Amino acid sequence: MRPRWTPGILGRRTEQDPFLEHPMTSDESVSTSFKRAAAERAVDFIQPGMVVGLGTGSTAAYAVRRLAALLSAGTLKDVVGVPTSRATEALAASLGVPLTTLDVHPVVDLTIDGADEVAPDLSLIKGGGGALLREKVVAQASRREIIVVDAPKLSPRLGTKWPVPVEVLPFGWRSQALFLESLGARVVPRLALDGAPYHTDQGNVVLDCDFGPIGDPAALAAKLESRAGVMAHGLFLNLATDLVVAGPEGLTHRVRGA
Repeated sequence: MRPRWTPGILGRRTEQDPFLEHPMTSDESVSTSFKRAAAERAVDFIQPGMVVGLGTGSTAAYAVRRLAALLSAGTLKDVVGVPTSRATEALAASLGVPLTTLDVHPVVDLTIDGADEVAPDLSLIKGGGGALLREKVVAQASRREIIVVDAPKLSPRLGTKWPVPVEVLPFGWRSQALFLESLGARVVPRLALDGAPYHTDQGNVVLDCDFGPIGDPAALAAKLESRAGVMAHGLFLNLATDLVVAGPEGLTHRVRGA
């Protein structure tokens, strides 16, 4: 069964977002507690002196808050963060997390981020929050990429539960939509919550592409990367080094290839 998703609407997942305040159902409360547990466990891997990539989205926000608390208490010292979006930058700055950029620190020691869907080989679909390009840039610059999720994000095959976000230039975006449809996708342009076209931090358009279960993610990724005008796609392959999952049975930590 696919997740609760309204095609084309940014923020389509209905669980509680740490940036927002509204009543939660009991199911949402449980999901939120799992996400917090996974994110806070990942923060345990941060060591003094590290450059840390700060992911985007509701789960990654819990890691940012935990990191801020440890820095404020003096438990961690000399840690700087590289935010993957303007939203994460604003959250981290408001909590007093020292920030830097990839220009100053082009190599990131460790990044903590969430994912929309995780396959058994730790390949991912990311980009539900709209930060896929910056998230991928930071992930590729990271020595270690720790993905934190709650158990429902696990999937037997990418595309089973979630569409693939594709970030494209606004110029000629409809031609990109036709190209994606030719690859077998059901394409829905993403909208902001107010119904206006959604644009990323780079000013690009996001097309949410439902391919169904993807038999060969690497082949699909290669086709997407060969297309002029496609700036990024949400298939994150061979980037996650660690996976922390929280669910009814507790916390688990996996390392890719182990």
